Amino acid sequence: MPETSVLVDLSVIFPSLHIDLKYATRDNITGAPVYREARCLLHTDAVTGLAKSISIAKLAGLNLVVYDAYRPQQAQAMLWNACPDPQYVVDVAIGSNHSRGTAIDVTLMDERGNILDMGADFDEMHDRSHAWHPSVAPPAQRNRLMLNAIMSGGGFVGISSEWWHFELPDATRYPLLDDCIACFPAPQITTPHPL
Repeated sequence: MPETSVLVDLSVIFPSLHIDLKYATRDNITGAPVYREARCLLHTDAVTGLAKSISIAKLAGLNLVVYDAYRPQQAQAMLWNACPDPQYVVDVAIGSNHSRGTAIDVTLMDERGNILDMGADFDEMHDRSHAWHPSVAPPAQRNRLMLNAIMSGGGFVGISSEWWHFELPDATRYPLLDDCIACFPAPQITTPHPL
């Protein structure tokens, strides 16, 4: 198993990159912070492509905003517990490409710092989240097309169920990495005792 040295901190490599790690906040499908620390890590093989995507976005007067990158397997298990739907969350028994460091969740920001409308929020986990869903209004579809082109230009591929998710085309050939970001413990679900 490779060491975590294959992961690099995006805030160090790209100091001007906008990073908003949703799983370090309550703004995610669990409704609670998952990561104890807001470290945005990515596999070195994906960093080269991300650099290209950042450059392409700048040509259009846009910036990428990163919502998630490397995800510890413990965090993946917490997401699966919150949304055990394989259409949106990969079962930890299979392993997410985020846990390989080869996937990244992103959106676009304009020159004024406004997040572009994508027709559905990050982690919405609804049909509107699907990359090319017909219920999404044309302006948001154009924004999704632009995001897809920017990420494709860096060598990433999207997935059909989440407009924000991009990964290396051969992501599954990479091994799952040992957890290197601390996570909060999963909330304990208790059932009331009968009186």
